[in-house]
Amino acid sequence: MSVPRTRSLPAARAAVAGALAAAALAVATCGDDPKPAVSGGSTLTSTLVDSDGDGFLEAGPGEPLRDRGDAARLGRTLVTFGQLTDTHVRDEESPARVPFLDRVGGPFTSTFRPQEAFSAQTLDAAVRALNRQKPDAVFVTGDITDNAQRNELDLALAVLGGGRVTPDSGAPGYRGVQQADSADPFYYRPDFDAPAHPGTLAQAQRPFTAAGLDAPFYPLVGNHDVLAQGEVPPSDAINAQATGDRMVQALDPELLDRLPTEEIDARRATDALLAYAFQLPSVRVPADRARHLNEPGEAERKLGHAQMDYTVDLTDRVRAVTVDTVNRDGTSRARINPQQLQRLDAQLDTDRFVVVFSHNPLTPEALAVLDRHPNVVASIAGNSHRNRVTPRGRYWQISTSSLADFPQQARMFRLRETTDGVALETWMVDHDGRGLAGTSRELAYLDAQGGRPQRFAGAEKDRNVRLFVTVP
Repeated sequence: MSVPRTRSLPAARAAVAGALAAAALAVATCGDDPKPAVSGGSTLTSTLVDSDGDGFLEAGPGEPLRDRGDAARLGRTLVTFGQLTDTHVRDEESPARVPFLDRVGGPFTSTFRPQEAFSAQTLDAAVRALNRQKPDAVFVTGDITDNAQRNELDLALAVLGGGRVTPDSGAPGYRGVQQADSADPFYYRPDFDAPAHPGTLAQAQRPFTAAGLDAPFYPLVGNHDVLAQGEVPPSDAINAQATGDRMVQALDPELLDRLPTEEIDARRATDALLAYAFQLPSVRVPADRARHLNEPGEAERKLGHAQMDYTVDLTDRVRAVTVDTVNRDGTSRARINPQQLQRLDAQLDTDRFVVVFSHNPLTPEALAVLDRHPNVVASIAGNSHRNRVTPRGRYWQISTSSLADFPQQARMFRLRETTDGVALETWMVDHDGRGLAGTSRELAYLDAQGGRPQRFAGAEKDRNVRLFVTVP
């Protein structure tokens, strides 16, 4: 990916917030103060649509299950389960954040999002919506956090576990690039810019009571849970920046010229930025030792699994197998070693139907292992932030959208017997659009770099579908 050299600050602002301003103009024209659409549940009964193209979502008709594959007569339900993925719970006040790198492009894309201060509240809203679906289990398929920080993982686990949650870090109140007195036009400021949401940054730092998942949940790490910004292994220099008191706001044009013009290596780019960080425009923020990045193995231990390759027998008929795809040496690309492939092959050798979970979609080598086992129903992943369902021989590959970007959905599954094998029914679940979570979804929908222009919601065939699997 090449570095765009011609993006001035006004142009960058347009890339981030042009849609926000357009929406604000629509509001001013109609004289109304539209409220975020409230929808919190199965998209089988109701969806969110922008029928008039004004940039605001409203309730629309549900999407029924669409049959894919060779249909067969349906029988009893074997198990139900949910998926949450790419929740990207973040400490948006951390000095280790690099929101200014949105100006640079890959590999640091989407390092700033206008809705980023509301990640904990969005996760809580998704948990509440998923609880109403009453799954037997929930799989949380990685990128639980955004920047591999200890306080981010502690916050995410507090939301998933339920109880009193404090999102704030450092000193009380918001300190960061979105505060009203920020002079940089690149960043959306909800207290000042359109569409205005005054007071939401302060509200986002206040304690709240999280519902917590009712069902047992089974986590996987993603690259953002163990690598800084999902790309670079933690280092002393990165931890010093994370636990310090200076947040870099912008790149010096001369430093930008020193970055590679072809493929950017994340580690080299980070080293260059840290070397010049003290010279870059910054704001002072309260330091916090809890922002230290996770040490090797720390995130896995907190999540309850020293190894992220594990097996869960959900019933006497259904097995779930997880595969750790994270390359801890750096980069967001998947890596699965030969020992993992051997273990996967052994765990698939069972009389049970098997569903395989991973953060990244499985590598070709891992898929070749699945191909040998006729009892495999599906391979389910996150990472792409996109809803997608594609067939592979007898089974299905499924990816699910994130909570960081629009459409901010979870996914439900119901595995049923059929006369020829099984059918995996899956449908999307919208979170409850009230409060800060509703503001988050509104901004995510308008974000010019976000899920809507990237078509992360997928097509109808990628969302509410009944996937038939014939078992010999």
